[in-house]
Amino acid sequence: MQTILLSALFAGIVAVMVTVAIERWGGIVGGVLGTLPTTIVPAAIGMYLEAGSDDLATSMSLIPFWMLLNALFVASWVVYPKINPQATLVRMIFVSLGFWSFLAVLMTISLTESLNYFSELSVGIAGFVCLVSLGLWMTWIPIKAPKGNNSVSKQVLIMRGLAAATAIGIAVQFSSMGLPIIAGLASVFPAIFLTTMVALWIAQGADVPTGAAGPMMLGGSSVGMYSIIAPYLLPEYGIYAGSAICWIASVCLTSLPAYAWLSWRKNSVNVSGNNSVTVALNQHD
Repeated sequence: MQTILLSALFAGIVAVMVTVAIERWGGIVGGVLGTLPTTIVPAAIGMYLEAGSDDLATSMSLIPFWMLLNALFVASWVVYPKINPQATLVRMIFVSLGFWSFLAVLMTISLTESLNYFSELSVGIAGFVCLVSLGLWMTWIPIKAPKGNNSVSKQVLIMRGLAAATAIGIAVQFSSMGLPIIAGLASVFPAIFLTTMVALWIAQGADVPTGAAGPMMLGGSSVGMYSIIAPYLLPEYGIYAGSAICWIASVCLTSLPAYAWLSWRKNSVNVSGNNSVTVALNQHD
């Protein structure tokens, strides 16, 4: 029980910090910072301590696909408002959660079956490749990602922390019950993504959360990377040194390249736009 509570508490604190990061530094920087391997750290530690290395490997192998599921959840916050410009926040919440739930059922059935034919590492790598590919595609043409002008209220931040803490606590509990697949899914329930979008939508309007969507999708690959290497490094180096190595490796291999990619795409679009304006002015003259 102590492991579950500590994992949940840490996840709740991190969830609050993510919203503040996006609000303060804008969609690109905040989106990448907000998807650093954070809540996955206490989740992995809790699962390892409660259920052992075998169940940890099973749970973590599916995390990249669950992060892909969350990326599609975030994408719905970009796509649906374009389809329905009159979409309200309440409708957006129901649509995005319904979409996530439907895909979660399909993916759970498919991935459970796939583990009978493929190794856990193979499944994890396949999910990671799909996650990165979707993130690159969604950020090829950047969406305006402004900083927030208003502060997210303390009440919303508290609710966000409680939601994330609850999700991670439930995940560790499922793992201790011998349900690693359900535990992995619960650990990435889009509490952080949902509360980020809702909190920023309420405080800043639709531009800030939708601008952060693409960077959050690509940045989420760091969690996928963490989940691939954690089952090997935690048993080998222990929960403290192993977690630190996993975190540093994930950030260096995914978060930093993601930030470089997003900055490059942003600058490329700006240069292209400026060149187009220059050509148009020259033709007019």
